[in-house]
Amino acid sequence: MFEFNKTIFIQAILFTCLIQFSFSRLYSQEKYSPELLWKLGRITEYAVSPDGRQVVYGVKNFNLKANTGQTDIWMVSLAGGEPKLLMQTPVSEVNIRWHPSGKKIGYLSAVGDSGLQYFEVSPEGKPVQQISHWAPGVEGFEYSPKGNYLLYTLKVKVGRVTQDFYPDLPLATGRIYDELMFRHWTEWADGHYSHLFIQPLGEGKLTGTPRDLLLGETFAAPTPPDGGLEEISWSPDEARLIYTCKKEGGTMAATSTNTDLWMFTLATESTENLTPQLPGYDKEPRFSPDGKSIVWLSMATPGYEADKNRIMWMDLQARKPIEISAAEDQTFSHLVWSKDGKRIYSIIPTMGTEQVGCYTWENQKAAFEWITSGTYNYTDIQVTTIGNEENLVLTRTSMSAPADLYKVEPKSKKVTTLTGVNQKILSNVKTGEVKGRWIETTDKKKMWVWVIYPPNFDPAKKYPALLYCQGGPQSQVSQFFSYRWNFQLMAAQGYIVVAPNRRGLPGFGQAWNDEIKEDWGGQAYRDYLTAIDSVSAEPYVDKNRLGAVGASYGGYSVYWLASHHGGRFKTFISHCGVFNLETMSLATEEVFFVNREMGGPIYQYPRPESYDKFSPHKFAGKWETPILVIHGDKDFRVPVTEGIQAFTLAQLKGIPSRFLWFPDEGHWVTRPQNSVLWNRVFFDWLDQTLSPEK
Repeated sequence: MFEFNKTIFIQAILFTCLIQFSFSRLYSQEKYSPELLWKLGRITEYAVSPDGRQVVYGVKNFNLKANTGQTDIWMVSLAGGEPKLLMQTPVSEVNIRWHPSGKKIGYLSAVGDSGLQYFEVSPEGKPVQQISHWAPGVEGFEYSPKGNYLLYTLKVKVGRVTQDFYPDLPLATGRIYDELMFRHWTEWADGHYSHLFIQPLGEGKLTGTPRDLLLGETFAAPTPPDGGLEEISWSPDEARLIYTCKKEGGTMAATSTNTDLWMFTLATESTENLTPQLPGYDKEPRFSPDGKSIVWLSMATPGYEADKNRIMWMDLQARKPIEISAAEDQTFSHLVWSKDGKRIYSIIPTMGTEQVGCYTWENQKAAFEWITSGTYNYTDIQVTTIGNEENLVLTRTSMSAPADLYKVEPKSKKVTTLTGVNQKILSNVKTGEVKGRWIETTDKKKMWVWVIYPPNFDPAKKYPALLYCQGGPQSQVSQFFSYRWNFQLMAAQGYIVVAPNRRGLPGFGQAWNDEIKEDWGGQAYRDYLTAIDSVSAEPYVDKNRLGAVGASYGGYSVYWLASHHGGRFKTFISHCGVFNLETMSLATEEVFFVNREMGGPIYQYPRPESYDKFSPHKFAGKWETPILVIHGDKDFRVPVTEGIQAFTLAQLKGIPSRFLWFPDEGHWVTRPQNSVLWNRVFFDWLDQTLSPEK
């Protein structure tokens, strides 16, 4: 006879509830989706307080329906604790800086039709004071080390425009050009150049007369299109300022990478070139804490935008450049001195990640050590000292998570999380496993390949796979979190992603990085096939459902694979890819890029063989595989006609194909709804041509 046991009954109820709760959590877990990406807040910048105890940072959130984004200011203690919202207004607050006194925080915010203006606020969040009233608005600003001056950038009219030639035609829209570069990345030259200004700064107001450091010059500082305030450095005593500028115009501007470091002395208002003997990129100068020397990043090869970034040092009395980093086969970025001037920190690509390394530099002798490790990208560095303890504040990403702020203690290597901007959103998002593997290439070398698996991966099942072709061509496949080529988003749709660090990528020695030169369709192409063949040999990969996708050089790679893949792939997607090296060579704006990569200009005699040997359009008669082509009309690096040619050829050959055209995007896709459209078309195309099991 059954005997009722109250204790067992209650336990059974609780166990059943627990099982139901666990299953509900399991099946309610989200995966990455195009819409979810635009719910994530993005850390835009950060600044450590002068006393080293607080960090202010910007977080940009987006309104997908309104197709807009807004940045607010947050603050967090380096000792830990919950971040607090410091500033939130109907408009964005950007270019966030601590005043050297630590009593104010400066930032820029839009004011009506007058553009970005300079504001200050207390660390408590009020009161707020508008300091500047510039027209048409400032682009960026930086405090001098003692706070006595404000450095800011404004666009000023220096060059001539149509109305200067024909003042009786004020409504004419045509533009007259007599030299290169008449357009760059997404903008046409309009006679305006970004110039640097210095103005005395009093208590809550600008005083005196602003000085234009490039008065009358038709050059820009910072360097377009991506240069920022990291290209400028004040001496600790505020007596001098060093900035980066490419003071070359016309054809030289389009064919040269020769940026130099220019030192402006406030007392004499004189400017001198510190690096006239160095022919490549020289950028990101950093005064030492005692002001007697500088370090900076320098590329040795003229015209080579992806050369190794060396760390150079110069005593400002002797004026002789010395390479600190000669012993390391690495490329460097984001230089910063320790507070005592004995160490130089930097970010370095290595093994498919980006880590922090450090040079101890004493008596002109260098000793190197790694500070961080792990499957992450560290993407910025600031140094702070409390007492005798030095800390680094950094941003960190992975393929599975967007940027957050972290504190690293260099001595102990201890890492502390400071922010969790998207913790609530991502706590219930299931991601796929990311694994790295070495694969032997056709020339018996080792290649590092990332493989990203779908969430809830089951090795007993068969999955379609995507070969991801990286752009650049010299740009590492690392632990970046992309809002376009998001590997977790691809994996969430049921695809295994194969992302090789093929020939021509940094982080594996300079020789590996350089081997793509004049060989675009050679060993790098064979590396691609080696990677996909190796992974597709696994029993859980369906060899009948393979695709290849990529942008820029990655888009070129897709066009090249389309006629050289031996039937491996069932679909292709190319975004802003190079299709015709002949037309590209004379339509791109930074001509030095093509000249370097192809071995010379197309009109050179004898003609460099790369134009004929490796141009996809010469082999496109072999195309037969479905292809999606995507291109932005404002892409001047790889003009939209490259995508148009590829799509037209596919249509004329009767190949299933689609063209996604963005009239308002350049080489990237930046607007929220455009990004969602991009992803929807991307995955719709893959669903049609690879049909993953959902």
